[in-house]
Amino acid sequence: MRSKEGSQQLANNKRLLFSYNCSIMKKDAPLAFRISSELKKSLQQIADREARSISQICEILLTIGTETYGKEGSKYLHRYLGQRKEFRQP
Repeated sequence: MRSKEGSQQLANNKRLLFSYNCSIMKKDAPLAFRISSELKKSLQQIADREARSISQICEILLTIGTETYGKEGSKYLHRYLGQRKEFRQP
C-alpha cells in the first residue's frame, strides 16, 4: 500500500515525464485529418488527465513518434503495424 506522499510523488513524476512545452516550437504549418471517434475519445481522456488540449497531446505524440522513427527507422512502424495485423486476423 502506498503512502499519501508516495502517491503524490508518483503523480508528480508522471507530470514531469510529460512536461513537454508545446510553445517552444514555431508553429507555421496546419495539419488536419479524420480519426475514429474511439481514438478521439482516448486522446481527450489523455488531454484531460494531463491538463492539456487535444492539439497539444497530438503534437506531443507525433513528436515522440517521429523522434522514435528517426532512431529506429521503419522497424518502428512495422512493429506497430504487425501488432495491429495480429488483432485483425480472425
